[in-house]
Amino acid sequence: MSKKSEILIVGGGVAGLALATRLGNSLGKQGQARITLIDKSFSHVWKPMLHCFAAGTAQNENDRISFMAQASEHHFEFWPGEVIGVDRDKREAVLGPLHSSDGAVVLEGRTVEYDALILSIGSCANDFGTPGVSEHCLFIDNLVEANGFNEKFRMELLRAYAGDGALDIAIVGGGATGTQLAAELHKALELVGLHSFSQTPPALNITLLEAGPRILPAFPEAVSEAAQKELERIGVKVRTSAMVSGADENGFSLKDGSHVPATLRVWAAGVKAPEVTSGFGGLSLSRSGQILINPNLQTVDDPAIFAMGDCSYIVNDPLPPTAQVARQQAHHLARHLPAWLRDKREIPSCVFNNKGAIVALGNYNGWGTLPGGTVFGGGIFHGLSARLGHLALYRQHQIELYGLTRGLMSCFSDWVDSLVRPSVRLD
Repeated sequence: MSKKSEILIVGGGVAGLALATRLGNSLGKQGQARITLIDKSFSHVWKPMLHCFAAGTAQNENDRISFMAQASEHHFEFWPGEVIGVDRDKREAVLGPLHSSDGAVVLEGRTVEYDALILSIGSCANDFGTPGVSEHCLFIDNLVEANGFNEKFRMELLRAYAGDGALDIAIVGGGATGTQLAAELHKALELVGLHSFSQTPPALNITLLEAGPRILPAFPEAVSEAAQKELERIGVKVRTSAMVSGADENGFSLKDGSHVPATLRVWAAGVKAPEVTSGFGGLSLSRSGQILINPNLQTVDDPAIFAMGDCSYIVNDPLPPTAQVARQQAHHLARHLPAWLRDKREIPSCVFNNKGAIVALGNYNGWGTLPGGTVFGGGIFHGLSARLGHLALYRQHQIELYGLTRGLMSCFSDWVDSLVRPSVRLD
């Protein structure tokens, strides 16, 4: 490369941060490229853990990775902000103004040049235009929203403790997020009860609403049935084939005419790309706003722009919006993008290697599936193998980003922290 190539990565999720770290350790360290990561937040969390932050069972700073610290240690740059547009002719990304919590402008809107633009902005829940959802429901698509839900959850718990009443929560969406959140909230209440000065914890009435015939539709039917039984055993009311027609300040209305009362209403159904994709230089989008890409992760409209993870949609061969897919796509670009920049060598298709899936219901139970359809977990050990597998995936993610030594030190630090801090967020 005769000059430094400008590589701009938008979104610091599983795929974006992994790619920035790997390219920083190669091209950035060698001085061959300037890698810049843009994200609205200042820290990264593993998205499959967001339900734990929402319930308050994850609060350790070790569970967040500072973008600035990661950038300084792995030879890339980080800037906070949101890309609101792309000028494909000038090869510039347009950043909106950055505001502080009190609304003051910290950074004016600006542009960033690129030779390669990688879009990895994730996804959000899809309310399908259901009346009242945007006004009356909470979401947990990112850390800010998860922490916002936890604040309301703790305040409503306090009110229930003081008034000797029950707390009603309704969750729409029986996928992994909604199912795991329901279990994690029960786990949180049990842990809070250990610090309640012998007071009896209030009743927690959680209703999980799923429009389809079963929860966890991405898993085999045996896992769906076992997970529903486990949720019902701990007190969660599961309603399948429950189509939500509207939401208000008192709960959800269903198409069968019934109403589900809820003080806290969570929408965890559906997947769509963030609205901002419509401003990305006229790139072709799917019906859910995802960016259309070829199998080699280049967009169908512009070979200098790539997309990966939940915000992308492979034409004729779509993949599920999972962390596993995003991680493999990031590794693929990390291997092949340098040669594309240096020699204009064509990037081969990214072939997804399905390694199975795991769902863990707090400390209660867990199940996993292997590519051939084999199911493990459950049984007399309450899914210990699956729950340990879920934890191992998280530790693998930490080690990949931190490196082996720091990753293992982080594991040790978490263990020490668990000995001295409450196991659930209390303040």
